Amino acid sequence: MYVAVSAQDVDPLKAVTEAAKAITEAPQAEQKVEKPKYWNEYLTTNIKFGQTSLTNWAAGGDNTVTLQAFVDGGANYKKNDLFWNNRLQLDYGFVYASSKPILQKSDDRIYLESKFGYKNARMKNFSLSINYDFKSQFNTGYDYLTPSVPADKYGDAEGNVPDLDDLKHKDQVQLWKDARKIKSGFLAPAYTNLAVGIDLKPTKWLSLNIAPLTGGVVIVRNEALRKNYGMHLKDEYKDQDLSSVPADELGAYYRSARFEFGAQIKTDIALQVNDNFKYTSQLVLFSNYLDHPENIRVNWDNRFDWKLAKYFSLTLTTNLIYDDKVMIFSEKDGLTKQRIQFKESLLFGFTYTIASKK
Repeated sequence: MYVAVSAQDVDPLKAVTEAAKAITEAPQAEQKVEKPKYWNEYLTTNIKFGQTSLTNWAAGGDNTVTLQAFVDGGANYKKNDLFWNNRLQLDYGFVYASSKPILQKSDDRIYLESKFGYKNARMKNFSLSINYDFKSQFNTGYDYLTPSVPADKYGDAEGNVPDLDDLKHKDQVQLWKDARKIKSGFLAPAYTNLAVGIDLKPTKWLSLNIAPLTGGVVIVRNEALRKNYGMHLKDEYKDQDLSSVPADELGAYYRSARFEFGAQIKTDIALQVNDNFKYTSQLVLFSNYLDHPENIRVNWDNRFDWKLAKYFSLTLTTNLIYDDKVMIFSEKDGLTKQRIQFKESLLFGFTYTIASKK
């Protein structure tokens, strides 16, 4: 059967209305709305190993083994005008040399930084900030002095004393341990600061923090180290003559903590030259309003990282410290006084980085 339909049988307005209704009632694909990401985290681990072995080597030297580990982790928060940046750096390393049959600590550092701040569009290159930092080390560090062999224990009837190298290994180890002098330890010293000021960031790789209100506490838990790190005498001993007190007992007369209040300037550089080379540096200057503000405490750390392959790198680090409160003994001149401290390390090792996606 054939039915003829003319144009007059179709209502154009009705057809358009039904088509529009069909489109609007059709199921719509749900659009996934990404949640705002306020945190950005990263973690870098670095393990470095070094070894030297000498056999019948005419020029002389030591067989050595070196191992160092470095962890650098951070978690940064940003929401609207507020930010909170956190960073933790951990270093630890040791070296074994055949001339000293004991493990010697070569690297040891705990460094925590936390910065809370406020910045809006009108503030351009600066922000208001509160900085907290903590610095110490994991365990005890020593100064290893060459031991002497006691004649009463190892000498023969004629009074001949053997060389240190001719003794049994366990006897050598014990003599080295007896001759060493303690230099540092966990919370001995420890530095903690709370600084209120402003952050200037003229470029992406340079940051300058100026904090005219900085309060801090220096902690020296070990009594034997308190005098060398500038701790103050306890009130009951300030007017007493302590010249007759043995040196190994003098630390008990000093306080375990010292409060400081002053101004701090901290400069941070993070320069990514290319995909394979990175340079970071931090310079911290502190002046104590309460005690000789003209004497500036200096901490300057530098780190150069060369990426040689996907998981391997060459790292050079330098650390310079000057603190007029720290007294250091030197065998060269036999004096205990303020000195510039400097450390340099160049090692090859394995590196792995984990970073959250932005």
